[in-house]
Amino acid sequence: MAEQNNRVFRLFGFEINRVNNTDQDPKVKSIVPPADESGEGYLTASGSHFGQYVNLDGIQANNVSALVQQYRVAASEPEVDDAIENIITEAISTSENDKSVELILDDVDTSESIKKKILEEFDYIYRLLNFNEYGYDIFKRWYVDGRIYHHLLVKEGQEKRGIIDIRPIDAAKMYKHRRVKEKIDPKTGAKIVDGVEEYFVYQDMVGNMQSTVKFTPDSISYVTSGLLNEDRKYVVSYLHKALKPINQLRMMEDSLVIYRLARAPERRIFYIDVGNLPRGKAEEYMKDIMSRYRNKIVYDAETGNLKDDRKHMSMLEDFWLPRREGGRGTEISTLPGGENLGQIDDILYFQRRVYNALNVPVTRMSAEENPFQFGRTTEVSREEIQFQKFIDRLRSRFSQLFLGILKKHLILKNIITEQDWNDFYPYMRVDYARDNYFTELKEAEILRERMQTMEVMRDYIGTYFSREWAMRNVLRMNDEDINTEIKRLEKEQEQQPEQPDEEE
Repeated sequence: MAEQNNRVFRLFGFEINRVNNTDQDPKVKSIVPPADESGEGYLTASGSHFGQYVNLDGIQANNVSALVQQYRVAASEPEVDDAIENIITEAISTSENDKSVELILDDVDTSESIKKKILEEFDYIYRLLNFNEYGYDIFKRWYVDGRIYHHLLVKEGQEKRGIIDIRPIDAAKMYKHRRVKEKIDPKTGAKIVDGVEEYFVYQDMVGNMQSTVKFTPDSISYVTSGLLNEDRKYVVSYLHKALKPINQLRMMEDSLVIYRLARAPERRIFYIDVGNLPRGKAEEYMKDIMSRYRNKIVYDAETGNLKDDRKHMSMLEDFWLPRREGGRGTEISTLPGGENLGQIDDILYFQRRVYNALNVPVTRMSAEENPFQFGRTTEVSREEIQFQKFIDRLRSRFSQLFLGILKKHLILKNIITEQDWNDFYPYMRVDYARDNYFTELKEAEILRERMQTMEVMRDYIGTYFSREWAMRNVLRMNDEDINTEIKRLEKEQEQQPEQPDEEE
């Protein structure tokens, strides 16, 4: 993993200039400082030991940065934040004593010693991420931004120790570059693919200059939402399809506020009789009447001066209209306020659209109107079932964060080879702690229904159906479960003490 010469050494996929002081202990180099829990952010690449690169794809990076910022602004809206809170609290269940994520290797075909080492290293990665404490924040960053980056650090000369630190990178300053190499086929003259070059680029503004650092894929942990835009050219967030309903909801709310301010108060209409005065005199006369009624001269006891205490809002002012000779003379009438100020059906419509776009059940939008009640699964709505399946898909995608880092760590420590990982990966499963009452209730009801079916079939097992058939088709056990339970039953029967014969 590491190559070095007199001036430069290559560590984990990128170049670092060697410090002249040879007596200094080797240190971990990174453009990303350790996470600052105070929330003051991260330092830039200024002053680091990394070389600078010319960015030839600045437009793409700017688009990604603007898109991520747009998602973060949308996530700060109250309705969106409430929906995200529902999603993350269902996906990540934290506990003081138990881990929220476990690695299951029951179906992996390897020795128990290798499984034990893999599980130990998974726990080590879990602690490096500090997932038990910050799992909620990590999952939220991935869900909102649509991607998450971590810098994987190894120590110079001690690569066999594996990854020693994992540091998050701001997704708005990082993007993946993928370039397809092509060449001309000498036989057909057509262009054919000659390989793919992939690397990551980190960009940050340092003063008036743009600092750019290039990383190779093995030094970065990169997990996306798996969603692409319409032309499938870049990754989007789960919030992407909710951007339009969010903007419409904000505009609707703003227009409602403006309408209420403009139409809520009752205003007066003054028809001023100006007789047959000329236009100029008539306007002057009407303005004099307006000032006479609108001015409010008060005495200020502190200063001893008179002051004009006019506090008028332009949208709430009265109307003054001149009336010529032959009319009905001076008249004052009242313009009624808005009569439908309490109607917010259109606001509720767009709120429901936001929740539907985020795949959150609308029943969770208002706890007062739709209180959550515990009951049988038959009483749970179809939206709740779909929501739980959506959470399972999110968990499955997010599991690549742990598995991707674990793969690089195990290969660095020579615990397994890359071919071993390819053989193990399809059978690895990341299990998340669940605190969803509906899930527990559903499993309990399924088991109860199966046991009731077994009770009905008791007289027919051994006559028309075999015990193995019942275990496989009624209890829904697979071959491994059947063999395991048969062995356990035989072992329990052997351990039971023999009953003494009763004396006649």
